[in-house]
Amino acid sequence: MNSTTAHRAGLVAVGLVTGLVVSAAPALAAGPAGIASVGFVDFTKDGKRVSLPTQAPCAVDGATSNSAAAADEQPGLRFGGGTSSCTTRAVDGDRTETTSEATGQGFELSALMSEGGPRLKIGSWHAVCVGKESGTDAGWKLDAISGFSGLPSEIPGNYVHQVKNSKDVVLANVTFSEVVLPEPNDGGIGINAVHFRFTPESGVTGEIVLGAAACSPTP
Repeated sequence: MNSTTAHRAGLVAVGLVTGLVVSAAPALAAGPAGIASVGFVDFTKDGKRVSLPTQAPCAVDGATSNSAAAADEQPGLRFGGGTSSCTTRAVDGDRTETTSEATGQGFELSALMSEGGPRLKIGSWHAVCVGKESGTDAGWKLDAISGFSGLPSEIPGNYVHQVKNSKDVVLANVTFSEVVLPEPNDGGIGINAVHFRFTPESGVTGEIVLGAAACSPTP
């Protein structure tokens, strides 16, 4: 599991994720106590929209567990579903610790193949955020990845991979381990395990997120 840490003072330390570029990350409007989801899909190709709203959302102050069924009948997409869990436990007397996590499986994107792009597959993915009194930790994990030519053996935080066709045209920018920080930064942190953004050259508009979790320091 790769991980990133944030502290109440606003510092962002890098654990197993290296090369973290905080300035390149999007921002949370406000740090949630603890949320997670398997992800979402929303893209349009050839006038046909493929949309899966936020899958299996959970929250430590709401539905603490959830699940999503497979949705593999969508054009250009297979999405194998998954589960989420957002829990709170007591530690050291009256202090608490939250764990918000989601796991998905069986993702396959073939929508770029008509433009000469690869078939992209991710066998499983996991995102987790742990909130403590001292700060927060976020982590992610991917297994059985294929079609992403040239990925480094150790993927750093906020790593952007360009998906290209045989003519070297960029069809999508895929951010791995996308770190999301609240503004103002109160020590909270969020993470998207994988975030797809399509280019105009792909003929596809929209985005896909696989594995999302966010949390704040506990009271």
